[in-house]
Amino acid sequence: MAGIPDNLKSASQDPEVRDAQFFAAVGYLSFLCFVPLVLKKGNSFAEFHAKQALVLFILEVGACILKLIPVLGDLIFTAAFVVFGILSLIGITKVLTGEKWEMPVISDTANRIQL
Repeated sequence: MAGIPDNLKSASQDPEVRDAQFFAAVGYLSFLCFVPLVLKKGNSFAEFHAKQALVLFILEVGACILKLIPVLGDLIFTAAFVVFGILSLIGITKVLTGEKWEMPVISDTANRIQL
């Protein structure tokens, strides 16, 4: 595999990562964070990303609740929608490259989740 960095070669060849990539990527799509938690339980790669996706989902629900506040809620919701969308896209990209990327702030909370 010429031209591919060594860290990506090893990640894409790891059977645990290859087995979980699809499910971990789907997990970053809002409420689908439960898919890897249920279907790939015991796979550390899937659980790592699913925990972060779960925290993102909880924050998205919180932003939706804040939307009930006139004007300020709309601003918070819009900003959260953009930030969480970008974080989800980065998460999906990292999953597809086989990386365990810790999202700032979110990973701290995700690491406390016990499954």
